[in-house]
Amino acid sequence: MQIEGAVHEDGRGPNNWDLFCQIQGNIQDGRTADIAADHYHYWKDDLELVHSLGVNAYRFSISWTRILPRGRFGEINSNGLMFYDKLIDSLVLKGIEPFVTLCHHEIPQELEDRYKSWLSPLIQDDFAFFAEICFKSFGDRVKYWVTINQPMLYTKFAYTMGTYPPGRCSTPFGNCSSGNSDTEPLIAIHNMILSHAKATEIYRNYYQPLQGGYIGVVVNAFMFEPYTNDEIGRDAAKRAMAFNLAWFLDPLIHGDYPAEMRHYLGGNLPTFSTGESNMMKDGLLDFIGVNHYSSFYAKDCIHSPCNPLESHPISGYVHFTAERDGILIGEKTVMPLLYVVPNGMEKIIEYLKTRYNNKPMFVTENGFPDGDVPIEQVNELLHDTKRVEFHKSYLASLARAIKDGADVRGYFVWSLMDNFEWTSGYSLRFGLHYVDFQTLKRTPKLSAKWYRNFLTNCTKIYQQNIRTGSSENNRQIMI
Repeated sequence: MQIEGAVHEDGRGPNNWDLFCQIQGNIQDGRTADIAADHYHYWKDDLELVHSLGVNAYRFSISWTRILPRGRFGEINSNGLMFYDKLIDSLVLKGIEPFVTLCHHEIPQELEDRYKSWLSPLIQDDFAFFAEICFKSFGDRVKYWVTINQPMLYTKFAYTMGTYPPGRCSTPFGNCSSGNSDTEPLIAIHNMILSHAKATEIYRNYYQPLQGGYIGVVVNAFMFEPYTNDEIGRDAAKRAMAFNLAWFLDPLIHGDYPAEMRHYLGGNLPTFSTGESNMMKDGLLDFIGVNHYSSFYAKDCIHSPCNPLESHPISGYVHFTAERDGILIGEKTVMPLLYVVPNGMEKIIEYLKTRYNNKPMFVTENGFPDGDVPIEQVNELLHDTKRVEFHKSYLASLARAIKDGADVRGYFVWSLMDNFEWTSGYSLRFGLHYVDFQTLKRTPKLSAKWYRNFLTNCTKIYQQNIRTGSSENNRQIMI
């Protein structure tokens, strides 16, 4: 959705974002993703950009409706299969590992219209059906599969705040025409967990033994620090981690939701059947994908007054803030939810390492936003020194976590190029390459040149250490 465009071409069906983007006021700059970066037509050029960086892996997402325009209720679109076949073949030919996400915020609109998508258990079979088509079609070349990208973030915006499609919420979180912010996020996440479980069972039983790949999920992972250095503050930070990260991962690794959620949500929190729980206790993740950008302070809302949105069970009774004693947690960026806090990378990896027995991890997103500017100021965006410093500092923090024993196997920059950033439209630019959305020309920024040089030097050091036998802590990872 963020890069492909061509939303009406070659049999692609409508998804939940197509209609949402057409409604005035939903997208910050009033634009749609109908063209986006037109990767559908520029994919060969874009793969040359990937190759020019010297990376050994490329993470991309498959459009569900390009493969199945109507979900299970229609035919497979051969044009969609052909597009991804060409993309994957070209990556493999260039020696670049495809790292593929199946569901990245977008679903067929047909499923929303028929049974309210993630609010119905029917979507579990729809997702498993889609996943199996992808395993069967691409699994001989794709060895790394992500089922769902950032389920908790999507659910918060779609079913708590109502700012993502299908735009459902209730007071005090928003004034949507329908929805229940107390219960629907819990139902949606429950169905996402079981959708992942069904797809993973299919992969493990029928495809993984022959294809030899791996399957996991990607979570958005803010790091939460205690606002106060006391037991109340530490408990608030613990709840924040449970309600914003462990909510999805605990069931897939430990077999049930976090105890903090059971305590505060009571009967509203769905339960797993004995069969579902046993299936999950077998371990339904080969790896955890970590999208980490920023950190916040977590302030208690049980013993202290907070606004109605945060003095609420679904929020874990926690207030998130970037300021304490008049001092920001890190440098502010143009994006409200992103502050530059490099040591948060080391801390979030340590948290995941400890809570999930050092399950293999990939940092699947990490990046820095610039705001859009008039064409006469584009040179400022091309000379993106702040992005370079951001990646330097976060990579250094990640290196400390790896040195301390964290099983991190890859790092992906967000993103290759500027793109459609969901409800922010084209007002935010994360890319290593500048995209002129009028001409669609791609131009490397300073950060692209820096990253290429960084990877070249890493490769030289790696090869030198292999030659000299200095291979301690020298594992080659995807980057």
